[in-house]
Amino acid sequence: MAEIIQRDGTWAFDGTTVRITPGLHRSVPLFRQTYGEIAVPLEAVSGVVFEPERKRGRLRMRLREGADPLLQATGGRLPDAADPYRLAVDVDRAGVAEYVAEEIRRALLLDQVPKDPTKTYLLSGPPVPVSVRSSDGTVSFDGLQVRIDWADTSDRVKRATGPRIIALGDLVGVEWLPNSGYEDGFLRFVTRETAFSKLPPEKDPYALDLWGSARRDLLTALVATAVTSRLPHPSTRAVGDHAGRPPQLPAGAASRADHHDVLLRRLRELGELHRDGVLTDEEFAMTKAVILRGF
Repeated sequence: MAEIIQRDGTWAFDGTTVRITPGLHRSVPLFRQTYGEIAVPLEAVSGVVFEPERKRGRLRMRLREGADPLLQATGGRLPDAADPYRLAVDVDRAGVAEYVAEEIRRALLLDQVPKDPTKTYLLSGPPVPVSVRSSDGTVSFDGLQVRIDWADTSDRVKRATGPRIIALGDLVGVEWLPNSGYEDGFLRFVTRETAFSKLPPEKDPYALDLWGSARRDLLTALVATAVTSRLPHPSTRAVGDHAGRPPQLPAGAASRADHHDVLLRRLRELGELHRDGVLTDEEFAMTKAVILRGF
């Protein structure tokens, strides 16, 4: 057993699995504490290094492309402190950190673990049901459907549409960008209909606009990961982006007639909101222009 215990967490390797457990110190991000322990099978690991620094070093693990739904959902956008595959190491524990890294590298060599992309997820996502309250509303996922309940501070267009329920079978992807505290983020659920219409997150009834507490909004990555882990693996898509960016629909997935029907339906819904007085003339004109640009 090779093990290193630090304030931010513990890495333990038994020859087949690397168990990464978050620390209990208050400096550990809420996302890491909530995500909990991660069991990384050796066959999911691409490499591991220890990067010594003057005051504190860093253990860093690389996973094979497509092995982890968390990395697929977040696309490398997790802040360093919230990334479970990075561990800050005190200078006096540098030797232990290098030993752990060397033991993992030796096992990778002996087991001849390939480094090419995987054809299935080798790690599981968060257990369901999972529910997160964000600045724009509460998003929940029970394994079969996503539900969004808007907050009182959500845009009028969203609140007028009521709770949004999306069946897992209707989804083709999830787009996630964290709220950095300086720039807003979003969690967008992409369906075959909405893939062609890119409303801004604050107006999109299929997206949460993340503008509040960066610490709490980061938890929306839990839902993004839980959904991603239950969607078809990127390797099964006719056209997929394995670099962590949002998946694109296969060419010809929707005919021109389907495309036109979606446009008419979105404009009809928008017109009804305008006639009912939910949208002002200015809001109606602006949202209509955005929809037309998206199509």
